[in-house]
Amino acid sequence: MTTAPILIAYDGSSGARHALEETARLFPGAPAVVLYARQPLESLAAHLEGHPALEELRDFDDKTLDASERLATEGADLARGLGLKAEPRVASIPEETVADAIADVAEEIDASLIVIGSRGRQGLRALVAGSTSTHVVHTSGRPTLVIPSKPLADARRHTRHRAVR
Repeated sequence: MTTAPILIAYDGSSGARHALEETARLFPGAPAVVLYARQPLESLAAHLEGHPALEELRDFDDKTLDASERLATEGADLARGLGLKAEPRVASIPEETVADAIADVAEEIDASLIVIGSRGRQGLRALVAGSTSTHVVHTSGRPTLVIPSKPLADARRHTRHRAVR
């Protein structure tokens, strides 16, 4: 087994928790980095330079950083509870997408695998919001495992069974 860690993207959602559970089941005892990618408010702050609201924004950004660190720690704690050798990590992404941050951190830590959950957005929501998992698959040079959320997997299974009849 490789000693290079698995990078697990984690955002606190039920889909992300499911991806952690599946990773632990598939790769018991593997080293892992549980990553939460956050968008700091720096880009908005640049437009407010000199405005009194800027200080409030900085205070809010500090609080979101604290929350981001708690979220990454929560994910790493969950992963350790499932048997992975996990550590938390927060990536701040002022000028790139979450998907780019995931790919960049994977390169930085020489990840053996990227694991990311999928919500299965479709239609207009997918067009507007895009798909982080799809972007990671197509832009990262690393092996990537996309794990569908339980509701998405159940819906796809139901659709397949209905189509077979």
